[in-house]
Amino acid sequence: MAPPPSFSSLLLFLSLLSVSSVFCSNFYNDFEITWGNDRAKILNNGDLLTLSLDRGSGSGFQSKNVYLYGKIDMQLKLVPGNSAGTVTTYYLKSQGSTWDEIDFEFLGNLSGDPYTLHTNVYTQGKGDREQQFHLWFDPTSDFHTYSILWNPQGIIFSVDGTPIRKFKNHESSGVLFPKKQPMRLYSSLWNADDWATRGGLVKTDWSKAPFTASYRNFNADVCVWSGGVSSCSSGGNVGGRGWLSENLDITRQQRMKWVQRNYMIYNYCTDAKRFPQGYPPECAIAP
Repeated sequence: MAPPPSFSSLLLFLSLLSVSSVFCSNFYNDFEITWGNDRAKILNNGDLLTLSLDRGSGSGFQSKNVYLYGKIDMQLKLVPGNSAGTVTTYYLKSQGSTWDEIDFEFLGNLSGDPYTLHTNVYTQGKGDREQQFHLWFDPTSDFHTYSILWNPQGIIFSVDGTPIRKFKNHESSGVLFPKKQPMRLYSSLWNADDWATRGGLVKTDWSKAPFTASYRNFNADVCVWSGGVSSCSSGGNVGGRGWLSENLDITRQQRMKWVQRNYMIYNYCTDAKRFPQGYPPECAIAP
């Protein structure tokens, strides 16, 4: 089902705007390589970062700062060609056995088949809140912007400025929400051919290695957590941080519903076999 022409034009405009925007960021300043040795590289004076995977190992990096709320953008160009078995991740996570986590995961596939964009939210070590999507473009041919907005009201996942998922703070209804544990930003490229592509039926073709994903234009308006204190500790719209109270207006809600209607391929809130005793409580509450 195609969107109305005017909406298609809007999506294209937002995509081009997102790709062409210039952010003031530098991977040397904001991140550190954590594993994979020379499979992870910071290039172009800090403007570009690449992760690679071969039979020996994958690779990954993490942010130098930890955050308690933020609006984060990253542009990614995913592994092209036959990427079956590979997983590229981009996520926020806290420490400890009862961790919080906000996930973007990109599950590779055979050439010509679409990537699966996998999202999840963990609170105090409990996840099981998966929603999966296909995309309305080829994520391997150019860079696209993947965004996480995390504030006290909720979590919004967006692609090229288009919201695809919202996880609202429903603590008043007994639903746990990540709000107390500061999280670091992580990313990795690794082999998961035991489950990633068609449930593990399609294995990684190592003759295509090395597999490479690229990152650029990291942009973060965040509350940095340091020494037990948040840089946004005074609360409210601090320093122009309107995102701390940002929500979806009617137009963006309609765009999210369009994406979910046309591109969502899995929603835990409709998986009756998985939850025979009843869906999680947030599934019965309006987003």
